[in-house]
Amino acid sequence: MIRELHLVGEPEADRLLSENPFALLTGMLLDQQIPMEVAFAGPRKIEERLGACDAEQIAAMDPDEFIAVCATPPAVHRFPKSMGQRVHDLATAIVRDYGGDTGSIWAIGHPDGATILTRLKALPGFGDQKARIFLALLGKQRGLSTPGWREAAGDYGSEGVHMSIADVVDAESLARVRAYKKEKKAAAKAAAGQ
Repeated sequence: MIRELHLVGEPEADRLLSENPFALLTGMLLDQQIPMEVAFAGPRKIEERLGACDAEQIAAMDPDEFIAVCATPPAVHRFPKSMGQRVHDLATAIVRDYGGDTGSIWAIGHPDGATILTRLKALPGFGDQKARIFLALLGKQRGLSTPGWREAAGDYGSEGVHMSIADVVDAESLARVRAYKKEKKAAAKAAAGQ
């Protein structure tokens, strides 16, 4: 089932994420050290400044020029230089490896869940956890029906959980994901203190 995304809570930002696979992938890339909805609003800021959030357009830009776009207030991320470079690197990889078509990552060759996970982990800025969360987002909200996606996404692919952005469909689910993350952080802190 393809859901209309409600990850940011701002209609134009959520529209862009729903319609543009590169924007959605970029939001996932930006989702670190800032609130989830701020990260996923980043692609809309890029679209407003460049006229589009497009892998080919970004990859063709000089990296420093793109970083300057990301740093323009309000910045795309709290670390505009490093994250701007990562978005540029991501766009370059999408153009080089997928001909600029982000959706090919999960479509070309009818891959199974494990193959998609491997492809996501090969992208700049995508480690194991980020790749699993994005795979769960594709499966839970973007209609990905590839065999094995839930297994490849691990716990993030489970039904009825509120662990990540993959589970955010409204303000209530966002609050539940935040509570889960806060609980995990407190448990990790307590374990480190022992």
